[in-house]
Amino acid sequence: MHIRHSARSFAVFSLLCFAWLPEVRAWGAAGHQIVATIAQIHLHPAVLPVLCDILHPPDVPPSALSAAPPCHLSSIATWADQVRGTPAYRWTSPLHYIGAVDDHPSDACEFPGERGWNGRRNMNVLAAVNNKTAMLGEFLDGERSWHEGEEALKYLVHFVGDMHMPLHLTGRERGGNGVKVTFDGRVTNLHSVWDNLLVAQALRTVSSNYTRPLVGAPGVETNLRNAIYDPYIRRIMHEGFGVGVGTSEGNGRFDEVDEWLSCPADIQSPTDEPSFVWRAIAQLAQKLQRMIGFDDPSLRVQKRDRAMRPRHHPGTAKQSSTSGWLWWSQGEGDRWDDEVLCPYAWASEIHKLNCELPVWPAELDANSSSILHSCGGEDSDAEVEGKPRPHPDLLELDTPKYVGNIRTQWVLERLLAMAGIRLAGILNGLILGSDPEMEHILLSPGRTQL
Repeated sequence: MHIRHSARSFAVFSLLCFAWLPEVRAWGAAGHQIVATIAQIHLHPAVLPVLCDILHPPDVPPSALSAAPPCHLSSIATWADQVRGTPAYRWTSPLHYIGAVDDHPSDACEFPGERGWNGRRNMNVLAAVNNKTAMLGEFLDGERSWHEGEEALKYLVHFVGDMHMPLHLTGRERGGNGVKVTFDGRVTNLHSVWDNLLVAQALRTVSSNYTRPLVGAPGVETNLRNAIYDPYIRRIMHEGFGVGVGTSEGNGRFDEVDEWLSCPADIQSPTDEPSFVWRAIAQLAQKLQRMIGFDDPSLRVQKRDRAMRPRHHPGTAKQSSTSGWLWWSQGEGDRWDDEVLCPYAWASEIHKLNCELPVWPAELDANSSSILHSCGGEDSDAEVEGKPRPHPDLLELDTPKYVGNIRTQWVLERLLAMAGIRLAGILNGLILGSDPEMEHILLSPGRTQL
């Protein structure tokens, strides 16, 4: 037991070491892999083999272990971060975030406000989610090359995760990268706290009960791959969704899962063609409702006769790094949304956390400085805890007031779970269409349905 604990502590320590590096990535590697794994757990059995064929073309022999998933989405969850620093992909950096000109948390959260968005038109994470969903749909329709379909899938898995990180939705101080704070006494920045340190701390402190397989949840265990974050995923699935045998069965913390896949009813779709994906999304929502212990017809997501795959504006089917993405115009905020896929509507609720939680503490503006500041209120907390403050000019965030509030409200777990559910909904919808009887056509020869 001691050896197992030591190995786990070393692995989490490795995550923390990477977290202290100057350049940060959205959610960090572990966060993105957690989102991808939660999504994979909620995929329809016919969907994952299709995604694996996209990532590993049919001429690549499938795994000999037919009982195991043919691939893991977590293995490509950080690809977009890995390539963004290379010359060929440097242009994609703005696609990982979005920021409004008038946005200034924690006192004013505007999304976007009167002056609109920073940066080039449609070069942001919300447009990217829309764009990559459309590109993947076009690949499935035979309108895109295999390479384009593969990249669209890799980007989509990553960008949906980015969209659920609150500081990727504000441009102030580069999403908090320019705001120095301390965490457990070490100097870092606000963005890194959310990208890496909160996740690493959650992995380090998860109950040892979750190091063992989750009883009564084979659909969870099949999609885990003995990663350092497996216990954390088990906890999210068990305590959050109420999956598996135990006191929380059917009574998880996430009592609003049925709403995570819904979009505002007043959004106008850019196309009037019949839906070929909404049934799959509605089925997923109903499955989740049954999973968490209720299946009241009045609570079900209602079917709408709209398509999920957003269509490119005429003449923009092929994009380049030097041209902006052109989309239907529905106003400055929701031009990327339709009735089924609504990244702006989803992100708007997440962005509010910057002021309402708040993700961006008001104490950071105590001395009208985003970089160096004196926060005397934290000194008393340090004295009570008996900890010295090696950097008294910086705000310490590893406190009951800040981290304790995040833990109590299950903010981190809810954001990761929400991202996974929405990613699963998008992928299920794209692959299955509206006719489950036809889903076998989408499967490549030689691959067995899970």
